[in-house]
Amino acid sequence: MRIIAADDEALMLDMLTDRIRQACPQGEIHPFSSARRLLAWLEETGEGFDVAFLDIEMPGMSGIALAQRLKELCPRGNLIFVTGFSQYMAEAFQLHASGYIRKPVTVKAVEEELRNLRYPVQERAAPTLRVQAFGNFEVFYGGRPVHFSRSRTKELFAYLIDRRGAGSTMGELISILWEGRLDTPSIRSQLRSLITDLRTTLQGLGQGAIIIKKRDLIAVDPERVDCDYYRFLAGDRREANAFRGEYMSNYSWAETTLGALTRKEGQGETGS
Repeated sequence: MRIIAADDEALMLDMLTDRIRQACPQGEIHPFSSARRLLAWLEETGEGFDVAFLDIEMPGMSGIALAQRLKELCPRGNLIFVTGFSQYMAEAFQLHASGYIRKPVTVKAVEEELRNLRYPVQERAAPTLRVQAFGNFEVFYGGRPVHFSRSRTKELFAYLIDRRGAGSTMGELISILWEGRLDTPSIRSQLRSLITDLRTTLQGLGQGAIIIKKRDLIAVDPERVDCDYYRFLAGDRREANAFRGEYMSNYSWAETTLGALTRKEGQGETGS
């Protein structure tokens, strides 16, 4: 289920997104702080949506005006208005809204609205998270590149992919991401922020279960990742042909794995 959320107040948007995520853990959630950004995203991607949670009172373009535009772009998208006031209810239902939630938003209220959508959600093939390790490290979701807000967040994910499900400690991650730096409380705080950022990024794609965190260890679940490196190790001949002696070229620490891959490829050629 593809869900968009719009509220111009950052705190309210975070709260709304959190409630939606709790009510629909497998949902693909896209939060926006303005109508302009939401519409730009829809027009750029060409994708529709299943459900839109819209704050009615937003500057520039109100939630009502935004809903009118969304109905033009996606006639069968479910519109759910979120507001602290009741005087907009008549306007909302003139637009054939699916629902109306009063603030503060609760998980129960979101669950209730999702159970009673005006337009049933059409089943679509679930997009997959595809990881490219050969060449430069890149991540794609539904065929489009995944945006990481920080370069170190992307590098953290790369290293966890490299570990193939083996847990990494905070100390180990610091030695990789901050090579040559001491393990200090400040660095640990930065690492915790990166982990939160990574989990938030993946949760926004409905892929939060990829990250496994237990006590002081963090890892990926390899079974939830479509990765060329993993397929190569499993003996996929197509990936063997795709390997050209480059592995996560953007990261120096990946040279150890590159050496192992090169030896494996050489052994395969020798044995053929």
